Amino acid sequence: MQMLVKSCKITTELIDKQQLTPLSVKEKLQLQTHKAMCKTCNAYEKQSKIIDSLINRWFRFSETNKTEKLSPEKKNAIIDQIKKV
Repeated sequence: MQMLVKSCKITTELIDKQQLTPLSVKEKLQLQTHKAMCKTCNAYEKQSKIIDSLINRWFRFSETNKTEKLSPEKKNAIIDQIKKV
């Protein structure tokens, strides 16, 4: 059971990870098991999705208003740094 019930720290990492990349079956099971018992992590997930949505909306707004854009090289460097986390 200990393998399924992870700490809130690990659970929030999984919540953030799932927004960037698919989780393994084991990770999905760990996430679902923990969230079934933890209101705080459920709230964190909702807030994280709202923040992500707002950031995406802001970037779409910026693109339509022809503001400064990152070069493909800088975008890839940022993506690589995120993947390392």
